[in-house]
Amino acid sequence: MMRSLYTATTGMLGQQLQIDTTSNNIANVNTTGYKKQRAEFNDLFYQVLQYAGTATSETTLSPTGIEVGLGVRPGAVSKMFSQGSPKETDNNLDVAITGKGFFQIQLPDGSVAYSRSGSFKLDDGGNIVTAEGYMLLPQITVPQDATQINIGTDGTVSVVQGNQGTSNVLGQIEIAHFINPAGLHALGDNLYINTNASGDPIVGIAGNEGLGQLRQGFVELSNVKLVEEMTDLITGQRAYEANSKSIQTADAMLQTVNNLKR
Repeated sequence: MMRSLYTATTGMLGQQLQIDTTSNNIANVNTTGYKKQRAEFNDLFYQVLQYAGTATSETTLSPTGIEVGLGVRPGAVSKMFSQGSPKETDNNLDVAITGKGFFQIQLPDGSVAYSRSGSFKLDDGGNIVTAEGYMLLPQITVPQDATQINIGTDGTVSVVQGNQGTSNVLGQIEIAHFINPAGLHALGDNLYINTNASGDPIVGIAGNEGLGQLRQGFVELSNVKLVEEMTDLITGQRAYEANSKSIQTADAMLQTVNNLKR
C-alpha cells in the first residue's frame, strides 16, 4: 500500500514536467525561430515478486511471473526541429532558413552560437547583428551610403550604393548544421551552442549539400501548434489529477487499516 503512494508521487512529478514543458511551448508560440520541446518518460524498474518461468509444479512453469512497477521518471526533453511557417515582413534584413541549418552568431566572449531566428539589424558600424547586438558570422558590414540591400538564396549579400545602377557584393552568409541538432544546448535569446551530443558544426553554403536556402524579407515562425499544446496541457492536467486520486485512495486504505482496532 505504501508502494502505491510513492509510485503515484513519481507520476505527479512526471506530469508536472509535462505541464512545464507544454507551458514553455505555449509561452513561445510567437517567438521567431523557436522550436517546440517534447517531454519523454521512462518507466522505473520493477519489483519482482515471482519471476516468469518459476516452477509451479513438477511439470509446469509460471508463464508470466509477478512484477510490480515503481512509477515513472523523465527520460528526456527533446527539441523538435521541424520547419516553422515563414512570415513575410517589410524588413530587408529579415532572413528565414527554409530547410536545415543555423545562422552563426558571435557572442561577446568570442564563442560561436547558432540560431534559427533571422531578425537582423544594423549596428552603429553598419555590421549585421541580432537584436541583442551579437555579430552575424561571417561579418558583413553595410556601407553608410547603401540604398538597397539584397540577400540571395545562397546567402550572397550585395548592396546598391548612392546612384549606382549596379550592386556590389559584400560577402556571403554561411550557415551551419549538425548531425544531431536535438543535442544542442539552448542558451535563451533564440541561441544554441554545440555539445558532444550534437557533434561539431558543419559549415556550408545555403542550398548546397542538403542545407536550406535563405529567403530575404521573411522570418521563420515558431513551430508550436497551439491546438496540440492545449490538448497536451489538458492531458497532463488530467493525468496529474488521476495520480493524486491514487494517493488519496492509498491514504483511505491506510486509514481503514488504522481503524481496524479501536
